[in-house]
Amino acid sequence: MKQTPFGTMPDGTAVDLFTFDNTNGSRLAVTNYGGIITSLLVRDRAGNLGDVVLGFDSLTGYLERSPYFGAIVGRYANRISEGRFALDGATYRLERNDGPHHLHGGIRGFDKAVWAAEPFENARGRGLVLRHVSPDGDEGYLGTLTAEVRYLFTDADELVVEYEATTDAPTPVNLTQHSYFNLAGGGDILGHELMLAADAFTPVDSTLIPTGEFAPVAGTPFDFRVLTPIGARIGARDRQLEYAGGYDHTFVLRGGPGAALRQAAQVVEPSTGRTLDVSTTEPGLHFYSGNFLDGTVTGKGGRVYHHRTGFSLETQHYPDSPNQPQFPSTILRPGERYLSRTVFAFSVTSPV
Repeated sequence: MKQTPFGTMPDGTAVDLFTFDNTNGSRLAVTNYGGIITSLLVRDRAGNLGDVVLGFDSLTGYLERSPYFGAIVGRYANRISEGRFALDGATYRLERNDGPHHLHGGIRGFDKAVWAAEPFENARGRGLVLRHVSPDGDEGYLGTLTAEVRYLFTDADELVVEYEATTDAPTPVNLTQHSYFNLAGGGDILGHELMLAADAFTPVDSTLIPTGEFAPVAGTPFDFRVLTPIGARIGARDRQLEYAGGYDHTFVLRGGPGAALRQAAQVVEPSTGRTLDVSTTEPGLHFYSGNFLDGTVTGKGGRVYHHRTGFSLETQHYPDSPNQPQFPSTILRPGERYLSRTVFAFSVTSPV
């Protein structure tokens, strides 16, 4: 493990970068600003290392232009309609930062916090424990929330992400990891082949708030039950795709919420052979196809991030759950412990 300075916040707080190598020569780099994964180098089928996540070379990029690249998102990942919800007879109003809605924890969510960081090592690999205390009233949320996120980078090229949180008052909690992946290391992601272990998804209205339905994927452009190129149907005439400008939807994973780790997704990039398998304890997976990347952001090494040059697979509860009684609850109460686990496992396929 190597710890180096990464930059300084406007208030003078120092930010560090933590770099971890495994026995395969793969490398993970994480900063304690937002718990952001700044780079993740894994091998292709020819043995060449390549960076498979989007991001910036310095802290400045993340402070100025980042669309949540690589960050921990909270207190609530995704959208809460009109930035408000009712709980135990009272109505709470959150900061609105996505038109009329609250998105990814608000104006200064967990992605913009400087987390306390502590490296560790065990028999499986090495990693980083990140801790953050969100005070009562933070972005409008009730209660003081104490959060811990553990990144473990194993010698089997797995990135294990474990979330834990407690609160002193009832509050919604929905944490996720928001890396943008490109397994080819560049170009668009439309040729990546995607499988999602989901028979249904949550349709949205024109402002991307769920309607409350669970719609079958069969016979729609949202059917990724077998490996299918991301670009195969992204341009289809479909109202849901038109609302989002592509895929920006949560899929209902088989098995529902629970403690069991189960497969959520697989991605294969044919030209490099890189494969990503995702498993999680969460009930949903939000698939985002980089629709809002538009060529105005320049990232690592001067690379311009054009339309659909990255995708996200955000394991989480469903959007707007505090306002959708038919969705699994996201309310954490005093005495309870929020626990969530997701594994991103990288490997390579043989040429066909």
